[in-house]
Amino acid sequence: MQRGSDRLSRRQDDEMKHQLKGLLRSGHPTRTEEWHDPEPVAEDDPELAPPRAHTDPFEALRLELGRHLARTPFPAHRGDLLRMLRERHAPDPLVERVAELPGDHTYRSVQDVAVALERPPHPA
Repeated sequence: MQRGSDRLSRRQDDEMKHQLKGLLRSGHPTRTEEWHDPEPVAEDDPELAPPRAHTDPFEALRLELGRHLARTPFPAHRGDLLRMLRERHAPDPLVERVAELPGDHTYRSVQDVAVALERPPHPA
C-alpha cells in the first residue's frame, strides 16, 4: 500500500533504509572512504567567536531585552512592555526593572527601553 505523502517508491525507500541501517545502529559514520566524513576540528584552528569575558552591562541588558521583546510592536508603553515580557516568560529581575519605568512615557525601540533603564530615576 502506497502512502500519499511518499516522494519515493517503495523500492527506493527500502534501499535508503538499508543504506542507513549501519549508521543508525552504530551511531557513527560507517563509510570506508575517509574523504566522505567531515574533518574534525584541529587544536590550532581559530575560534569561531572570541569569548566575551568582559561584557558591557548595558549591552547585556539590551541583548536580554531584545531577546524577549523581539517582535513587540513599537512604539510601546510600560504596560505593553510588561505584558510582552510576562507572556514570553522573561526573568523576574528584568520584569521588575521595566515595572519601575515611568508609565506615561512612550518607547520607540528596545534601545530606548535600555537607555531608560540605565538612567538614574528622577527624584520625586
